Amino acid sequence: MSGEFPKVNATDLHAVVEALAEASTALTDMPLGRREFPSRTAVAALVEELRALLFPGYFGASELKAETLRYHLGARMDRVLHGLADQIQRGLMASDPACGACEERALDLARAFLARLPEVRRLLATDVQAGFEGDPAATSPDEVLFSYPGLLAITSQRLAHELLKLGVPLLPRMITEHAHSLTGIDIHPGAQIGERFFIDHGTGVVIGETCILGRNVRIYQGVTLGAKSFPLDAEGHPVKGVPRHPVVEDDVIIYSNATVLGRITLGKGSAIGGNVWLTRSVPAGSIITQANEKDGMPA
Repeated sequence: MSGEFPKVNATDLHAVVEALAEASTALTDMPLGRREFPSRTAVAALVEELRALLFPGYFGASELKAETLRYHLGARMDRVLHGLADQIQRGLMASDPACGACEERALDLARAFLARLPEVRRLLATDVQAGFEGDPAATSPDEVLFSYPGLLAITSQRLAHELLKLGVPLLPRMITEHAHSLTGIDIHPGAQIGERFFIDHGTGVVIGETCILGRNVRIYQGVTLGAKSFPLDAEGHPVKGVPRHPVVEDDVIIYSNATVLGRITLGKGSAIGGNVWLTRSVPAGSIITQANEKDGMPA
Protein backbone atom coordinates (compact mmCIF):
# COMPACT_ATOMS: atom_id res chain seq x y z
CA MET A 1 0.00 0.00 0.00
CA SER A 2 1.35 3.42 -0.95
CA GLY A 3 2.81 5.45 1.93
CA GLU A 4 3.63 2.49 4.20
CA PHE A 5 7.15 2.08 5.54
CA PRO A 6 8.90 -1.31 5.76
CA LYS A 7 9.03 -2.75 9.26
CA VAL A 8 12.43 -2.89 10.95
CA ASN A 9 12.93 -5.38 13.74
CA ALA A 10 15.03 -4.90 16.86
CA THR A 11 17.85 -7.06 15.51
CA ASP A 12 18.26 -4.78 12.48
CA LEU A 13 18.37 -1.68 14.68
CA HIS A 14 21.00 -3.32 16.87
CA ALA A 15 23.17 -3.74 13.77
CA VAL A 16 22.72 -0.06 12.95
CA VAL A 17 23.82 0.92 16.47
CA GLU A 18 26.88 -1.30 16.18
CA ALA A 19 27.83 0.17 12.81
CA LEU A 20 27.50 3.74 14.08
CA ALA A 21 29.50 2.93 17.22
CA GLU A 22 32.30 1.48 15.11
CA ALA A 23 32.26 4.48 12.77
CA SER A 24 32.49 6.94 15.68
CA THR A 25 36.21 6.24 16.06
CA ALA A 26 37.05 6.49 12.35
CA LEU A 27 38.09 10.16 12.36
CA THR A 28 40.39 10.12 15.38
CA ASP A 29 42.24 7.77 17.71
CA MET A 30 41.37 9.98 20.68
CA PRO A 31 39.19 8.24 23.30
CA LEU A 32 35.64 9.55 23.59
CA GLY A 33 36.27 10.84 27.10
CA ARG A 34 38.90 13.26 25.80
CA ARG A 35 36.82 14.63 22.94
CA GLU A 36 35.10 17.46 24.77
CA PHE A 37 34.23 19.64 21.81
CA PRO A 38 33.12 23.26 22.09
CA SER A 39 29.38 23.89 22.00
CA ARG A 40 28.11 25.61 18.86
CA THR A 41 25.22 27.08 20.85
CA ALA A 42 27.51 28.41 23.57
CA VAL A 43 29.96 29.90 21.06
CA ALA A 44 27.15 31.68 19.19
CA ALA A 45 25.85 33.06 22.50
CA LEU A 46 29.35 34.31 23.35
CA VAL A 47 29.50 36.25 20.08
CA GLU A 48 26.29 38.04 21.09
CA GLU A 49 27.77 38.78 24.51
CA LEU A 50 30.89 40.15 22.83
CA ARG A 51 28.79 42.38 20.58
CA ALA A 52 27.15 43.76 23.72
CA LEU A 53 30.60 44.50 25.16
CA LEU A 54 31.73 46.19 21.96
CA PHE A 55 28.55 48.22 21.48
CA PRO A 56 26.82 48.53 24.86
CA GLY A 57 23.31 49.90 24.60
CA TYR A 58 23.02 48.68 21.03
CA PHE A 59 23.16 45.00 21.93
CA GLY A 60 22.40 43.37 25.26
CA ALA A 61 20.76 45.39 28.04
CA SER A 62 18.92 48.40 26.62
CA GLU A 63 18.35 50.21 29.95
CA LEU A 64 22.00 51.25 30.33
CA LYS A 65 22.83 54.64 31.82
CA ALA A 66 26.14 56.43 32.14
CA GLU A 67 26.28 55.74 35.88
CA THR A 68 25.63 52.00 35.46
CA LEU A 69 27.64 51.40 32.27
CA ARG A 70 30.84 50.25 33.95
CA TYR A 71 28.98 47.91 36.27
CA HIS A 72 27.18 46.25 33.37
CA LEU A 73 30.36 46.03 31.29
CA GLY A 74 32.30 44.54 34.20
CA ALA A 75 29.63 41.95 34.97
CA ARG A 76 29.35 40.97 31.31
CA MET A 77 33.14 40.86 30.93
CA ASP A 78 33.42 38.42 33.84
CA ARG A 79 30.67 36.25 32.36
CA VAL A 80 32.34 36.23 28.94
CA LEU A 81 35.77 35.50 30.44
CA HIS A 82 34.65 32.32 32.13
CA GLY A 83 32.32 31.21 29.33
CA LEU A 84 35.00 31.76 26.71
CA ALA A 85 37.68 30.06 28.79
CA ASP A 86 35.44 26.99 29.07
CA GLN A 87 34.92 26.81 25.30
CA ILE A 88 38.64 27.38 24.63
CA GLN A 89 39.48 24.59 27.07
CA ARG A 90 37.12 22.26 25.23
CA GLY A 91 38.80 23.17 21.95
CA LEU A 92 42.25 22.56 23.39
CA MET A 93 41.25 19.17 24.76
CA ALA A 94 39.61 18.15 21.49
CA SER A 95 42.70 19.15 19.50
CA ASP A 96 45.40 17.81 21.81
CA PRO A 97 44.80 14.66 23.88
CA ALA A 98 48.00 15.38 25.83
CA CYS A 99 47.00 18.93 26.68
CA GLY A 100 48.69 19.89 29.92
CA ALA A 101 47.30 22.56 32.26
CA CYS A 102 44.46 23.11 29.80
CA GLU A 103 42.26 24.99 32.25
CA GLU A 104 44.95 27.53 33.16
CA ARG A 105 46.05 27.91 29.55
CA ALA A 106 42.47 28.48 28.39
CA LEU A 107 41.93 31.19 31.00
CA ASP A 108 45.14 32.95 29.93
CA LEU A 109 44.05 32.82 26.29
CA ALA A 110 40.62 34.20 27.15
CA ARG A 111 42.19 37.09 29.06
CA ALA A 112 44.59 37.83 26.20
CA PHE A 113 41.69 37.86 23.75
CA LEU A 114 39.58 40.21 25.85
CA ALA A 115 42.53 42.58 26.11
CA ARG A 116 42.29 43.02 22.33
CA LEU A 117 38.65 44.11 22.33
CA PRO A 118 39.36 47.88 22.38
CA GLU A 119 41.26 47.59 19.09
CA VAL A 120 38.53 45.40 17.60
CA ARG A 121 36.00 48.03 18.67
CA ARG A 122 38.06 50.76 17.00
CA LEU A 123 38.22 48.85 13.73
CA LEU A 124 34.51 48.05 13.77
CA ALA A 125 33.64 51.71 14.32
CA THR A 126 35.50 52.52 11.09
CA ASP A 127 33.60 49.72 9.32
CA VAL A 128 30.27 51.14 10.49
CA GLN A 129 31.23 54.60 9.26
CA ALA A 130 32.38 53.19 5.91
CA GLY A 131 29.04 51.46 5.51
CA PHE A 132 27.12 54.64 6.26
CA GLU A 133 29.23 56.73 3.90
CA GLY A 134 29.34 54.07 1.18
CA ASP A 135 25.63 53.30 0.93
CA PRO A 136 23.29 56.14 -0.08
CA ALA A 137 20.38 54.06 1.22
CA ALA A 138 21.78 54.02 4.77
CA THR A 139 19.95 56.55 6.92
CA SER A 140 22.38 56.46 9.87
CA PRO A 141 25.36 54.59 11.30
CA ASP A 142 22.90 52.97 13.72
CA GLU A 143 21.09 51.37 10.78
CA VAL A 144 24.34 49.87 9.52
CA LEU A 145 25.22 48.53 12.95
CA PHE A 146 21.80 47.05 13.67
CA SER A 147 20.71 45.66 10.34
CA TYR A 148 23.51 45.16 7.80
CA PRO A 149 24.53 41.50 7.37
CA GLY A 150 27.96 42.59 6.17
CA LEU A 151 28.65 44.26 9.51
CA LEU A 152 27.64 41.13 11.40
CA ALA A 153 29.96 39.02 9.24
CA ILE A 154 32.83 41.49 9.66
CA THR A 155 32.31 41.63 13.43
CA SER A 156 32.45 37.86 13.66
CA GLN A 157 35.55 37.69 11.47
CA ARG A 158 37.42 40.34 13.43
CA LEU A 159 36.71 38.51 16.69
CA ALA A 160 37.62 35.14 15.17
CA HIS A 161 40.82 36.58 13.69
CA GLU A 162 42.06 37.62 17.13
CA LEU A 163 41.38 34.15 18.52
CA LEU A 164 43.19 32.61 15.55
CA LYS A 165 46.25 34.80 16.13
CA LEU A 166 46.35 33.55 19.71
CA GLY A 167 46.38 29.95 18.48
CA VAL A 168 42.93 29.05 19.79
CA PRO A 169 41.72 25.90 17.98
CA LEU A 170 38.25 25.29 16.50
CA LEU A 171 36.49 28.42 17.85
CA PRO A 172 37.62 30.88 15.13
CA ARG A 173 36.14 28.81 12.32
CA MET A 174 33.03 28.03 14.36
CA ILE A 175 32.42 31.76 14.78
CA THR A 176 32.85 32.68 11.12
CA GLU A 177 30.83 29.71 9.90
CA HIS A 178 27.98 30.66 12.24
CA ALA A 179 28.03 34.13 10.68
CA HIS A 180 28.18 32.49 7.25
CA SER A 181 25.01 30.53 8.03
CA LEU A 182 23.23 33.72 9.13
CA THR A 183 24.39 36.08 6.40
CA GLY A 184 25.56 34.05 3.40
CA ILE A 185 28.95 35.78 3.75
CA ASP A 186 31.97 33.48 4.10
CA ILE A 187 35.08 35.19 5.48
CA HIS A 188 37.86 32.95 6.72
CA PRO A 189 39.21 33.96 10.15
CA GLY A 190 42.72 34.00 8.74
CA ALA A 191 42.04 36.85 6.31
CA GLN A 192 43.82 40.11 7.19
CA ILE A 193 41.42 43.03 6.82
CA GLY A 194 42.22 46.72 7.20
CA GLU A 195 39.99 49.41 8.63
CA ARG A 196 36.93 50.92 6.92
CA PHE A 197 35.87 47.65 5.29
CA PHE A 198 32.39 47.60 3.78
CA ILE A 199 30.44 44.69 2.29
CA ASP A 200 27.27 45.93 0.59
CA HIS A 201 24.36 43.46 0.31
CA GLY A 202 26.78 40.63 0.93
CA THR A 203 25.07 37.40 -0.08
CA GLY A 204 27.52 34.99 -1.67
CA VAL A 205 30.72 36.84 -0.74
CA VAL A 206 33.74 34.56 -0.19
CA ILE A 207 37.05 35.81 1.23
CA GLY A 208 39.78 33.18 1.54
CA GLU A 209 42.19 32.37 4.33
CA THR A 210 45.30 34.16 3.05
CA CYS A 211 43.62 37.26 1.63
CA ILE A 212 45.08 40.61 2.63
CA LEU A 213 42.74 43.59 2.33
CA GLY A 214 43.95 47.14 2.77
CA ARG A 215 42.16 50.17 4.09
CA ASN A 216 38.83 51.43 2.74
CA VAL A 217 38.00 48.39 0.60
CA ARG A 218 34.42 47.96 -0.59
CA ILE A 219 32.95 44.81 -2.11
CA TYR A 220 29.49 43.82 -3.29
CA GLN A 221 27.42 40.65 -3.30
CA GLY A 222 28.71 37.51 -4.96
CA VAL A 223 32.37 38.53 -4.95
CA THR A 224 34.90 35.70 -4.60
CA LEU A 225 38.45 36.37 -3.45
CA GLY A 226 39.67 32.82 -3.86
CA ALA A 227 42.54 30.51 -4.71
CA LYS A 228 43.28 29.61 -8.30
CA SER A 229 45.30 26.54 -7.34
CA PHE A 230 47.32 25.22 -4.43
CA PRO A 231 50.47 23.08 -4.15
CA LEU A 232 50.25 19.44 -3.10
CA ASP A 233 52.66 17.47 -0.94
CA ALA A 234 54.25 14.15 -1.91
CA GLU A 235 51.10 12.28 -0.91
CA GLY A 236 48.81 14.54 -2.94
CA HIS A 237 47.42 16.52 0.00
CA PRO A 238 47.11 20.33 -0.11
CA VAL A 239 49.99 22.15 1.58
CA LYS A 240 48.49 24.23 4.37
CA GLY A 241 49.11 27.93 4.96
CA VAL A 242 50.61 28.81 1.57
CA PRO A 243 49.64 32.33 0.39
CA ARG A 244 47.16 31.65 -2.41
CA HIS A 245 44.51 34.35 -2.23
CA PRO A 246 44.46 37.94 -3.54
CA VAL A 247 46.06 41.01 -2.00
CA VAL A 248 43.66 43.97 -2.26
CA GLU A 249 45.30 47.33 -1.69
CA ASP A 250 43.72 50.47 -0.22
CA ASP A 251 40.64 52.13 -1.74
CA VAL A 252 39.71 49.24 -4.07
CA ILE A 253 36.08 48.61 -5.08
CA ILE A 254 35.00 45.18 -6.34
CA TYR A 255 31.54 45.02 -7.85
CA SER A 256 29.01 42.21 -7.75
CA ASN A 257 29.86 38.67 -8.81
CA ALA A 258 33.47 39.42 -9.68
CA THR A 259 35.79 36.43 -9.25
CA VAL A 260 39.39 37.24 -8.32
CA LEU A 261 41.66 34.21 -8.00
CA GLY A 262 45.22 33.47 -6.96
CA ARG A 263 47.99 35.35 -5.18
CA ILE A 264 47.60 38.46 -7.29
CA THR A 265 47.50 42.12 -6.31
CA LEU A 266 44.77 44.63 -7.02
CA GLY A 267 46.53 47.96 -7.00
CA LYS A 268 45.46 50.90 -4.88
CA GLY A 269 42.34 52.71 -6.02
CA SER A 270 41.37 50.12 -8.63
CA ALA A 271 37.78 49.29 -9.57
CA ILE A 272 36.88 45.73 -10.60
CA GLY A 273 33.62 45.54 -12.55
CA GLY A 274 30.74 43.16 -12.08
CA ASN A 275 31.08 39.57 -13.31
CA VAL A 276 34.76 39.99 -14.14
CA TRP A 277 36.99 36.89 -13.96
CA LEU A 278 40.47 38.03 -12.95
CA THR A 279 43.62 35.95 -12.44
CA ARG A 280 46.37 38.52 -12.93
CA SER A 281 47.62 41.49 -10.94
CA VAL A 282 46.53 44.98 -11.94
CA PRO A 283 48.37 48.24 -11.23
CA ALA A 284 47.09 51.08 -9.09
CA GLY A 285 44.17 53.00 -10.51
CA SER A 286 43.03 50.25 -12.88
CA ILE A 287 39.45 49.99 -14.11
CA ILE A 288 38.71 46.40 -15.07
CA THR A 289 35.49 45.47 -16.87
CA GLN A 290 34.24 42.49 -18.82
CA ALA A 291 34.67 44.51 -21.99
CA ASN A 292 38.39 45.10 -21.47
CA GLU A 293 39.38 41.98 -19.52
CA LYS A 294 39.63 38.64 -21.29
CA ASP A 295 42.43 36.97 -19.35
CA GLY A 296 41.29 33.73 -17.80
CA MET A 297 37.70 34.01 -18.99
CA PRO A 298 36.05 30.64 -19.61
CA ALA A 299 35.42 29.81 -23.24
